[in-house]
Amino acid sequence: MVATILRYGIIGVGMMGREHLMNLYHLKSEGVAVVCIADPHIPSQKYAQKLAESFDWPLQVFAGHKQLLESGLCDVVVVSTPNMTHYEILMDIINHPKPHHVLVEKPLCTNVSDCKKVINAAKARSDMLVQVGLEYRYMPPVAKLIDIVKEGALGKVKMVSIREHRFPFLVKVDNWNRFNCNTGGTLVEKCCHFFDLMRLFIGANPVRVMASGAMDLNHRDEVYDGRVPDIIDNAYVIVEFDNGCRGMLDLCMFAEGGKNEQEISVVGDIGKGEALVPESIVRWGTRAEGRNGVQTLLAEDKRIKYDGLHHGSSYLEHLQFLSAVRARGEQAPAVGLHDGLVSVAIGVAAQLSIQKGRSVAIEEVMHEQLLQSTKS
Repeated sequence: MVATILRYGIIGVGMMGREHLMNLYHLKSEGVAVVCIADPHIPSQKYAQKLAESFDWPLQVFAGHKQLLESGLCDVVVVSTPNMTHYEILMDIINHPKPHHVLVEKPLCTNVSDCKKVINAAKARSDMLVQVGLEYRYMPPVAKLIDIVKEGALGKVKMVSIREHRFPFLVKVDNWNRFNCNTGGTLVEKCCHFFDLMRLFIGANPVRVMASGAMDLNHRDEVYDGRVPDIIDNAYVIVEFDNGCRGMLDLCMFAEGGKNEQEISVVGDIGKGEALVPESIVRWGTRAEGRNGVQTLLAEDKRIKYDGLHHGSSYLEHLQFLSAVRARGEQAPAVGLHDGLVSVAIGVAAQLSIQKGRSVAIEEVMHEQLLQSTKS
């Protein structure tokens, strides 16, 4: 039994915030408790309170994150608010006198400039850990494929191909996720996960992005406060890395008729591996052995006590972050602020590539003055 209870607060208790509440409840035996929440949306507050009551976890409820921070009730905060609010909330947490360890949902911020400001501010807070919620790394089949790549079974990685064929964006509070100005664009909001995985598999830095995408089917007949949504629902994105490798994303958000939502392929100079989600199947083999030598396994992680919305990856993410927090500075977060920045930068470059009809260098979006000029 863990002697000291680690107290959590959740800022933003919409769908994803309540998902974090569920994950943390299933980590109760590890010595955690959610003691407070903050959200200006009354229905979300009530849903979260009802859920916590079923766990016998009484919650202090605040209308805003500043009141939660001032309360001094918690040691760790989970930020699961709409994307466009991340920057202000993170800066308030980082600048608050009391240190709070932070798990912030992806994307880190909606643009590169804000990500860099958060990173610079966090450098002054050695008493805080900040982890970015790029939890697709922890999905059991993806984690197994990462291990296969790290072990060298595929040789030197040359190409990564990721296909996400899925359903449209879900309905969120006040429909905030229907507009690029709130999300950063589909390729930031949704696809930062996949750009993070590309970089992880390839082990290099992105240098150039080429993308083609459109809004072809979804949300075209929706109107909110006189505005029609502008988020794309499909795209192809090619990312070039500084070691000569390439990654490719094939995104379609009107493809409910498929068996898997994610199909990830990694090809090295001696072999190929692939991970299928949600089938949770991993396959890998070598060029020398050919098709008959391909191995197949069902990827599982016995530590998972709650599958939730992301096939157990959020549970494992919390488990890892809890380990880092309890290590008291001896263990870095598995997904740091720089990881969050680069995943956003690739998405921003992809959005800009579609807008401008040309390839975009990562250096171009990393330069704040150039980035600001694209907004005007």
